[in-house]
Amino acid sequence: MSETTLARLTCDEATAKRLAERLSERFDQAATGAFEGADGYWNLEIHFEAPPDQDAVRLTVSQIAGAESAQLTFEQIAARDWIAASLAELKPVAAGRFIVHGAHDRARVPGHRIGIEIEAALAFGTGHHGTTRGCLLALDWIGKWRHPRRVLDIGTGTGVLAIAAAKRFRCKVLASDIDLEAVTIARTNARLNGASPLVETIWAKGLTGLRFRQSGRFDLVFANILLAPLKAMARPLRPLLAPGAKVVLSGLLADQENAALAAYRPHGLRLVRRFALGEWVTLVLSA
Repeated sequence: MSETTLARLTCDEATAKRLAERLSERFDQAATGAFEGADGYWNLEIHFEAPPDQDAVRLTVSQIAGAESAQLTFEQIAARDWIAASLAELKPVAAGRFIVHGAHDRARVPGHRIGIEIEAALAFGTGHHGTTRGCLLALDWIGKWRHPRRVLDIGTGTGVLAIAAAKRFRCKVLASDIDLEAVTIARTNARLNGASPLVETIWAKGLTGLRFRQSGRFDLVFANILLAPLKAMARPLRPLLAPGAKVVLSGLLADQENAALAAYRPHGLRLVRRFALGEWVTLVLSA
């Protein structure tokens, strides 16, 4: 088994999450995971398939973590060991009726909860990140008084939101992503959760593809991405919405909320609910 590089840092939750996002953007070959440890601190792990420029990594970490960056360590491990270790330490995440978990916690899901099994080594794809959990809380809230018939999940990633919607509403869900690998992972996870007949996964760079129009107008849309693409898709998304549709926007820091809302107001969407988790915010808009 080939060896790869693993960097580790123990810090507070906010620092771990900000670092995970920044390092993923800064280093193309970095896979980041952030998850809560047993002692209340958070563990940040950065996995590099190729040997990284350690000085560059330390510099990026120091810009956010400050003095805590001195505790950053690097080690050579087998790639499969990192994945197994990360999954073993991840705790199930509860969000309303939903529980996102790995295979190792399958038996611990209560019967009255909707379990979503996601086999991914990265915490950002398993519900641990505030943006994903915020979307699940929004989905749980919407489900208390509305039953969508057509759902769109833009930037599906591991497919967790598409699977959650399919299992909650037993409706058709179109899940898209610009990353071909993510599309494959989401399709696998949908099959693992018995949601394959309801979840269709496609590769798409925007919202202009024929498949979006063929699906009819959507009455629930999730977009857990970043501010810039969220703003860019405001106009092309509007014709795809059914009257009264709900649009859940996430991937936003709290100070980005106004900028996101400003992009959607001109298209007739108004804020009806917000979910704030730490420094992250999830917005529910209504058409």
